[in-house]
Amino acid sequence: MKSLIQNKIEETNSQELDLAPLLDVVFILLIFFIVTTVFVKETGIDVDKPTAVSTKQLQKSVVLIAISAKGEVVYAGTNIGVKGVRSTIGQAIKTQVKPLVIQADKLVPTDLLVQVIDQAKLAGVQSVSIATVSN
Repeated sequence: MKSLIQNKIEETNSQELDLAPLLDVVFILLIFFIVTTVFVKETGIDVDKPTAVSTKQLQKSVVLIAISAKGEVVYAGTNIGVKGVRSTIGQAIKTQVKPLVIQADKLVPTDLLVQVIDQAKLAGVQSVSIATVSN
């Protein structure tokens, strides 16, 4: 009889919380959030965008190209130039058609902007937008 009571007391004193299922749930949630997060690729340079009253938000899955005030055409941190726009954009939209967003500095000549848009259209881009800052 004494051993039965003593065993019961030892069981209540030695109860531990098993953390393994809790850790499993935390890791599953972490994996879920990593997989569902949308990563936006930046162009790699800072551009002084023009202001506009009629700005709107675009979808997250876009191709970004920046044109600096010096005339550099940049994609993913690399200066591709106007001649590299067609092949670069063609590769970027090869698997999925995405709109193009051009982040052009406000000092960029219209001629250079039109050349970049032409090359993008020749690569197969359906929609071209110009990034601005809202007023």
